[in-house]
Amino acid sequence: MSFFWLTVYVLIWPLVVGGTLFVIVRAFYREWRQARAEGRGMV
Repeated sequence: MSFFWLTVYVLIWPLVVGGTLFVIVRAFYREWRQARAEGRGMV
């Protein structure tokens, strides 16, 4: 693996992880808000 591609991988990795975490948190927040509006628990 060349130095360039290793650098690209290291710089892109946090963006991929951050994007994935953002999608998970957004979905959880949406379901939590919906459950709260319907008066039921998450579990």
